Amino acid sequence: MNLMCMFAAAGGQSSEMELVYIWGKATVEGKAVIFVLLIVSIVAWTTLISKALQMARARKLNVFFTSEFRTQRHVLDMFDRRIAAEGCPLFAVYQAGSLELDARLKSPKTSARRRYISIKGMEHVKRSLENTVAQESLKLESGLILLAIAVSGGPFLGLLGTVWGVMSTFGHIAQQNNASLTAMAPGVAAALITTVAGLLVAIPSMFAYNWLVHTLRTLTVELDNFAQELVSKMETEYLQDEEMESTAPALHQPREIAVPVEPAIPFRPAVAPEVIRVAPTD
Repeated sequence: MNLMCMFAAAGGQSSEMELVYIWGKATVEGKAVIFVLLIVSIVAWTTLISKALQMARARKLNVFFTSEFRTQRHVLDMFDRRIAAEGCPLFAVYQAGSLELDARLKSPKTSARRRYISIKGMEHVKRSLENTVAQESLKLESGLILLAIAVSGGPFLGLLGTVWGVMSTFGHIAQQNNASLTAMAPGVAAALITTVAGLLVAIPSMFAYNWLVHTLRTLTVELDNFAQELVSKMETEYLQDEEMESTAPALHQPREIAVPVEPAIPFRPAVAPEVIRVAPTD
């Protein structure tokens, strides 16, 4: 056991010495690329942690809100109780729809709620729900572009540093007229370290980006389903049925006006003109 620890310690020390040696042989351009990749990595990890916490909190709050929403008897019960749930996407959709429905139900004179809402008013409620669903999806999606940049840009930055380092190494060897492996190896090794750094930035960002996109799609589907369920309950409770509208007295119905009809004039054929015949004279 102690022997294995000694080998591991020796291997770690040798790897550390190799990295220090390669870093010392790296060019200024390569060190600049690695510094940029370090900044990209910090931004990517910060975005990953913040978005993971945000989506985990959103899913937890959605579960609590859904369980509470299932227990209410009427659609606007939670709205009337002034319940607040900051950071919950489903609550934001419910709050926007309830505000629009409450505004459509209230009379402009007495500010009391009417029993039913018109079809046109329900269309406005649907538009408000759709806009809120889109806004909440954009809030959850914000910041993912930074991970996408790290995934796609990290390897290219590393490749740029490698190509630049190899080019500088070959140019330096050409000037010295010495093409031995001892002269080429340090420069090539220092150039390849930028590619390693780029891959170390891109690979974790790729896994994190795919996981966050999958979670985002799940939350977006939940938002769409909840919006449809909310609209269905609002229509069932506050939209007047067509049968009730047909039995209600209709306003501005056209009246039938009796127009007197004049008696028809009998047709009399015209008298044929009399034909006068004149006898020929001698």
